[in-house]
Amino acid sequence: MIIWNDKGRKTEVLDRYYQGIGEENCKKIESVALDGARTYISSTNRYAVNALVVYDKFHVMQKLNNAVDGVRLSELHKARREGNEELIELINCRQRFILLKKKIDLTENQAGYLEKLCKINEPIYKAMLLKESFLEVYTKNTVEEAEDCLNEWIKEAGGSNLDIFKELSASFTEKKQYILNWFKKRISSSISEGFNNKIKRLKRMAYGYKDIEYFKLKIHQHCGLLNPKLQLKYE
Repeated sequence: MIIWNDKGRKTEVLDRYYQGIGEENCKKIESVALDGARTYISSTNRYAVNALVVYDKFHVMQKLNNAVDGVRLSELHKARREGNEELIELINCRQRFILLKKKIDLTENQAGYLEKLCKINEPIYKAMLLKESFLEVYTKNTVEEAEDCLNEWIKEAGGSNLDIFKELSASFTEKKQYILNWFKKRISSSISEGFNNKIKRLKRMAYGYKDIEYFKLKIHQHCGLLNPKLQLKYE
C-alpha cells in the first residue's frame, strides 16, 4: 500500500519523506529500488545511509527501449524528408512495438519484419544490436561477471555513432554501481509502478484535480491506509 506521496521529483520532495520518518528509521532501511533519477539517488544516499541503492531493472530496460525508439524517430524524420516510403512504412508508429520487444518474444512474422528493417537501415540495426547485447548483463550469475559485461557494453555504446546511445553509455557509467547492486539485492519498484498506473487512472477519471492536497487524499483512499476495505480487514 502507499504510505506517503507528494508532488514533484526534486531532491527536496523525497527529503521530506526521509525527514518525516526520522533518522533512526532511515538507518533501518536495508535497500531501496529507484528509477535512476539523480534526485532520488542523492536524497536516499543522504538519509538512508545503510541502504543498498538498486537501479530498478524495469527502468533500465525502459531507458534502452526509449533509446531504440529515439533512433527510430530520428530515422523516420529522415525518411520523410527523403521520401523513402518503404522505410516510412517499416518504422511508423504502428510498428514501433516490435522494436521494443525482445527478439525471443517475436512471432515469425515480426522477426521477418525486423530482419528486413535491419537490412535496409544501419542505425536501427545498430540500436537493436546494442539493446540485445545489454540483455546479456542480466544473464550473468555474479556481480563480477555482470560488471565485465556491462563495461564492455558501455564501451561499445560509447563508441557507436548513435548520439542517444552515447548519452545512455555516459548515464550507465555514472550509475553503474546501482545497476550492479541488482545482483546483490534483486528487488524491484514494480509495485510502485502499479500504483502509478492506478493514480494516473484516478486522475483521468476525475479529469484532473485542482486541489493537490485533496488529490493526495484520494490516492491514499484508493491505494493506501484510507482504504475502507483494509480498515475493515484490520477490525
